Amino acid sequence: MKLFGKLQGPQRTAAQAVGIVVLMGSLAWASVPFYSWFCRVTGFGGATDVAEAGSDVILDQTITVRFDGGLERGMPWTFKPVEREMEMRIGETGLAFFEASNPTDRPIAGQASYNVTPYQAGGFFDKIECFCFTEQVLQPGETVQMPVSFFVDPAIVDDREGKYIHTITLSYTFYEIDLPEDYEQAALEIGN
Repeated sequence: MKLFGKLQGPQRTAAQAVGIVVLMGSLAWASVPFYSWFCRVTGFGGATDVAEAGSDVILDQTITVRFDGGLERGMPWTFKPVEREMEMRIGETGLAFFEASNPTDRPIAGQASYNVTPYQAGGFFDKIECFCFTEQVLQPGETVQMPVSFFVDPAIVDDREGKYIHTITLSYTFYEIDLPEDYEQAALEIGN
């Protein structure tokens, strides 16, 4: 190794150890954004696509889309799909609603994480609009219905694995986040 060629004995070993630590730290730092990008591009792990508009092609073939809602431990909301499943034509734009309620006496902010199963369907499931794209703040006692519009890409019928998928489950999990700064500032100004 010419990089460490002029160093001798313990200095060389120390320099190599530092180099390995820096390399490993760099790889660890880059792994999360790289994995996120990889999942979005490939649909791996149930990551979905985002579309600007619905599909131009609507097939006669149908697919069943199921909906599931859950809460991270400690999240005090209630959260569930309004409709448990819908059958729709592939390429058709669907609109589903989820209901969230804040039974507490304080405002709570939440963010939804999501995935699609089977994982192979992730690359063919396109969201147009979704409550999961932004944080949500519910007032004490407030109940809201949150929409998600989506379609299943017609390319699924030509995919080697996708053509055997007849049911897709879209799952959301809400977790509590800090109230937005502008929201906290507005609450302080109202209180004064």
